[in-house]
This record gives sequence, C-alpha cells and structure tokens, in this order.
Amino acid sequence: MTLVELDGVSKGFWIPDEHRDTIREHVFAAFRPRPLRRLQVLNGVSLTLRRGEALGIMGANGCGKSTLLKIICGIYVADAGRVETRATITPILDLGIGWNPELDAVDNIYLIGALMGMSLRQLRRGIDEILAFAELQPFARMHVKHYSSGMASRLAYAVAFQAVREVLVLDEILAVGDAGFKQRCEERYRELRKAGHTMLVVSHNPDLIASFCDRALLLEQGQVVLDGPPADVARQYLSRLTHA
Repeated sequence: MTLVELDGVSKGFWIPDEHRDTIREHVFAAFRPRPLRRLQVLNGVSLTLRRGEALGIMGANGCGKSTLLKIICGIYVADAGRVETRATITPILDLGIGWNPELDAVDNIYLIGALMGMSLRQLRRGIDEILAFAELQPFARMHVKHYSSGMASRLAYAVAFQAVREVLVLDEILAVGDAGFKQRCEERYRELRKAGHTMLVVSHNPDLIASFCDRALLLEQGQVVLDGPPADVARQYLSRLTHA
C-alpha cells in the first residue's frame, strides 16, 4: 500500500532581489519597495513511499530536499501538483523548534510530546526512557535555555523517536551527538524498521543511505534525476559532487 504519493509537485518562493549593504543604501531605499524574484525550489517532483519501505533522498545543498520534506509533512503547501498522505507522520526536521527555553527538560517533553500526538499516559510511561536515551537524567530539571545545542538536539531526537507513528521522516539522522548517541539512534532506527514503520530519510552520508534504505532518490535543481537502488544513487551523488 502506498502511504505517501506526490505527483508533479512544484514549489517556489519570492525572495529579495536587491542587496543593501551600507547604511546609505538602507536609508535611501527605506521608502522604496524591495524588488523580489521568484526562486523555484521544486519543479515537477513525483515520488511514492510504500508501507514498510525506507526511502532515502540525496542531493546537494539547495536542491530542494528540506522543502520537499516540509511539503510531505504538511508544513508547506505545494504551488502545483498532487500530495496525498495516507498515514500519520512523525517529522524530525528542525530540531528544537517548539521548545520553551524557560521550561526544564521534563516540562518540554510533555509539551513537545503532546504536539507530536503522544497521550499523557504515553508521556508518563516514556519520560524516563526519553531522558535516558538523551543521557540527560542529571539535567532533567535544568531550563532548556541553559542546554548546549548538542543536549537540545539529543532531547529532540529522543522525544521524536518515542513519539513515532506510522511514518517517520528524518532529516540528517545521526548528524548530531557523540558516537554513543549515534549508535543508540541507529539501534532505535533498526528497531522501528523491524517493527514495520515506514521511513523517509534525507542525508548527505552515502554509507547511511546505502545501509538504511530500500530505495533512494537523487534530487538536482528541484527535480528527481535518479530513482533506484540506494548504492547506485549514493555513487551518482558522489560522482556529481566530484565533477561539480
């Protein structure tokens, strides 16, 4: 069964097309509308994600990977094309978005976990496991504003891995934390795969895509240029980087 299907999806943004570097330029341009230009990020992207499948997405920076994920997760609306999702999705995208820095880790777990669809009962049962996974038990009552970026990232991953529903969307999995934390993330990923969860994984790491995915896509300038075995996509990605 297909859980996520995109057909001819396009997305663009209007961005400023004028540089104002000096104070003089800002002053004289203050009452003049800033000219804009259209940046086309995705152009006719089609893909399918089937139940139980792990689909990898690769591509150079700026190719549209993050925009594509946000459209799939419902954060952005496509300008054109069809987007259908037939399952609940847990996104791990912009780590730490939604945290309240004035609250401690425990309160933030309740806050973010509820936003991710976890029940109060699930949160009460899982809070010790979340803190242990993130190695933050000694800092459970410390305000998140005092956390390092690494601590906050580990907490975000730990909550998301606990809250996972049918489809898990991962942007740069294993890109944060030390070797021990990355190993726990990898083990948790494999547990979820074994349990039948569907995965959508974006990464610049060819070995990770080749090891963790059943199929992969290569994006270039907002278009799918290759859809096939992960090892083939990883090799093509490296080849295009080398000759860029």
